Amino acid sequence: MKVGERHYRTIWPTRDGRAVEIIDQTKLPHAFETARLETVEDAATAIRDMWVRGAPLIGATGAYGLALAMATDASDGNLSVAYDLLYATRPTAVDLRWGLRRVRDALRDLPPGARAEAALAEAATICEDSVATCAAIGDHGLPLIAALAERKGGEAVNILTHCNAGWLATVDWGTATAPIYKAHDAGIPVHVWVDETRPRNQGAALTAWELGRHGVPHTVIVDNAGGHLMQRGLVDMVITGTDRTTAAGDVCNKIGTYLKALAAHDNGLPFYVGLPHSTIDWELEDGMAIPIEQRAESEVAEIAGRTVDGRIERVRLLPEGSSARNDAFDVTPARLVTGLITERGVCEASRAGLLSLYPERGERRAG
Repeated sequence: MKVGERHYRTIWPTRDGRAVEIIDQTKLPHAFETARLETVEDAATAIRDMWVRGAPLIGATGAYGLALAMATDASDGNLSVAYDLLYATRPTAVDLRWGLRRVRDALRDLPPGARAEAALAEAATICEDSVATCAAIGDHGLPLIAALAERKGGEAVNILTHCNAGWLATVDWGTATAPIYKAHDAGIPVHVWVDETRPRNQGAALTAWELGRHGVPHTVIVDNAGGHLMQRGLVDMVITGTDRTTAAGDVCNKIGTYLKALAAHDNGLPFYVGLPHSTIDWELEDGMAIPIEQRAESEVAEIAGRTVDGRIERVRLLPEGSSARNDAFDVTPARLVTGLITERGVCEASRAGLLSLYPERGERRAG
């Protein structure tokens, strides 16, 4: 996607291959800055402290993190240590495990002298796969928006989304936003209701920022407004992303997604989830078994913003002495999901639905 007149992905290797650059998302929306990752420890910090976030981008950053580790010490021992370090950074998003396994498996039978170059190549392949996958998600989701636009006689389709599942959460295009960008670029009028997504405000800070850069009409709303807008007929569909979707179709996403699904169900509105193949956890059936990341109280107790005189300040919201609980994700049961939008098509949120698009997974399990 473009920032100003320049096309950006969210992560890219330097020309000499010795480092990786990222967009530092903690600085958005008030400043656009990039950061340089030179070591596996840098990559781990970027994931843990959410310089990068979003399941596909976490997976890509983990892959590059292993490549950085191999550039300094390509031994079996260091591969194992680097893998464990990166894997521990974010427990919920399954893309991290997927990306790390792909690089580790690609290196396992190689001599140490060949591992650094191979790891870098595998990480680049993962990124290219992510871009193509997200573009395909957009292609398969586009007809859903087009059908609603036709039904409305050309009026804008009002889409509600939660958190950030845009190009900032992937390498490019996004998951939930890919159909929106495709529709906008095709001339279909769309308008996006952007949940602020407390406590880290990824909707207000990131989704609104990137939609604005692409020229997509949007309005930021407080998290608790979605149900009200649905009752008033101001929402036509909901599209969110996911950090992990089980083999049975349960969806784990940013905290608050479940409440949007309940409201959509109560109002008879379609609730879709955009996801790549890397976000499907074929090893897990029950969404309640997904580990839910518990993040710092400070994310709830404090907030950062730009003051009237232009300074970026962090302020405390809670009374001194009040504690806060910060569950980062919740689980939406498959029964509340209208459909899963993948790079292979749209299916129902169920094992049968997923296997209709990924039949090789059923064959592998049977074997």
